[in-house]
Amino acid sequence: MTVRERIEALQGLMKRRGVDVYIVPSADFHQSEYVGDYFKAREFLTGFTGSAGTAVITKERSALWTDGRYFLQAEAQLADTGIYLQKAGMAGVPTLEAYLKDVLPRGGCIGFDGRTIGAMTGKNYEKIAKEKEGSIVCQEDLIGEIWKDRPALSREPAFTLDDSYAGEPVASKLKRLRDRMRQLGADVHILTSLDDIGWLLNIRGNDVAYCPLVLSYAMIRLESVELYADAEKFSVSIQKNFQEQHVELCPYDTICEQIRKLSEEYTVLVDPQRINYALYQEIPKNVRVIEAENPTILMKAVKNDTEVKHIRRAHLKDGVAVTKFMYWLKTQMGKKAITELDASSKLEAFRAEQEHFLGPSFAPISAYGEHAAIVHYSATEQSNIELEQRGFYLSDTGGHYLEGSTDITRTIALGELTEEEKRDFTMVAAGMLHLADAVFLEGCTGMNLDYAARAPFWKKGKDFHHGTGHGVGYLGNIHEPPVTFNWIQRSRKRYPLEKNMVITDEPGIYVEGSHGIRTENELLVCQGERNAYGQFLYFEPLTLAPIDLDAIVPEQLTEEECELLNAYHRKVYETISPYLSQKENDWLKIYTRSIGKS
Repeated sequence: MTVRERIEALQGLMKRRGVDVYIVPSADFHQSEYVGDYFKAREFLTGFTGSAGTAVITKERSALWTDGRYFLQAEAQLADTGIYLQKAGMAGVPTLEAYLKDVLPRGGCIGFDGRTIGAMTGKNYEKIAKEKEGSIVCQEDLIGEIWKDRPALSREPAFTLDDSYAGEPVASKLKRLRDRMRQLGADVHILTSLDDIGWLLNIRGNDVAYCPLVLSYAMIRLESVELYADAEKFSVSIQKNFQEQHVELCPYDTICEQIRKLSEEYTVLVDPQRINYALYQEIPKNVRVIEAENPTILMKAVKNDTEVKHIRRAHLKDGVAVTKFMYWLKTQMGKKAITELDASSKLEAFRAEQEHFLGPSFAPISAYGEHAAIVHYSATEQSNIELEQRGFYLSDTGGHYLEGSTDITRTIALGELTEEEKRDFTMVAAGMLHLADAVFLEGCTGMNLDYAARAPFWKKGKDFHHGTGHGVGYLGNIHEPPVTFNWIQRSRKRYPLEKNMVITDEPGIYVEGSHGIRTENELLVCQGERNAYGQFLYFEPLTLAPIDLDAIVPEQLTEEECELLNAYHRKVYETISPYLSQKENDWLKIYTRSIGKS
């Protein structure tokens, strides 16, 4: 079926079921960013493969909302489908909620699969329907009815993350969580986010693309835990560990039934941003509900010292792989044909040479020339192009290791560059270095610090339409809440940066039809001096790979910026060079040389 045929089939079902507007989000039943193949309903319906987007289908019109990372990609993939692209956040573009209010007829019905919609979002849809004297139906998985060859739910085996890597045993984590539950007055906590469950129980799996997590729900009580997951995923030894921690394994699809059984004697803690609407609706009306953020969100964002030790090791391995890749690419250009997919595969092969490599931490971005202007471009067999000895190649990739997860972007000059490309590259590098050099008082948030990266852009009347940085999980989600670098504070709650948090620093510039440039390092929040003014914090760069000096214009940098780059490159050379061949080492010495204003 073509996209148009799928939409027509959906509209036919909607008509028969009395649904006026049907909503198809990107999420799975756990509000995950990346989802397994079974859950790619929006991709199946629309052909748009980005990780973020929501389709809204009426009987007459189809529309899709996505953010600035995907505007160019969505334009290309939605061409000739009849789906109207709504560029979220842009002037003149209605919000999805405003659009629903406009297209829902009076007395009409909004439909969606409530398992794939967050509770807060579902409540908003309820309100919109009520204002129009209409209704909602949340038990209709209409996509499942037209998706005849839908993949099955994953049944991949799980594994335990040993305490020597996790740095804290399950018993300790459960005690911390239960202490917080008691403070809030809750005796049951329904936990649905996969990375929180994985962190809490020190389990990992392979059920979600690029995220080593296990499809599961959990109900944490003050004396026990119920883990809703397929028992066949867990070995005998893991199940024995569960018994020792009073963790009972229950079938994955019985969570609704157990929630319905909760009696009025319970007080239940749920995170309305993360629990899905269908589960939220199952909570009996006579049960007291406390709506608050999952306590594990902040707990896992602050890494323990064992995790930090291993994270540094993961970045050393990753830096060796990326440096070897940069050397290979620089020295092979002109000698052999290399495509975007070839380059991506080669980098993964270098990572695979490293001990304890588990796989990519997100869908790799391997983009040459104008493709790099598509912020989250993903090369396919259809779009794959050959790299040429001119312009830029952008690689935004990462790896999962037992020692942690990485996320790095390097933009590499493949030959002759225009003056504009060099100026843009130097500006991006300056923004990344400025933010990494920040020293700040305890209590500052990423919103406070975002200007450090954007200042070189704003002074030139330029900007980039995405956040400057995101938290990074330890063998969990590569985009880990709650901290970000973003001057636009979308959440009312602001999260101060704390010692041992890990966050990316990734400014970029994107010129449609020409080039895209992004330079990304991960940063560790470290504790500095404490004095009469308070506790100061600073950043330690975790990412260790050269920034391409072939594209730097030293005259465009200040003396301070030159020294920041030189100091970073000294650290790269000192750390990475012992793991390289002599030829690679000689190359790295040249590409980490000191520069200065002439």
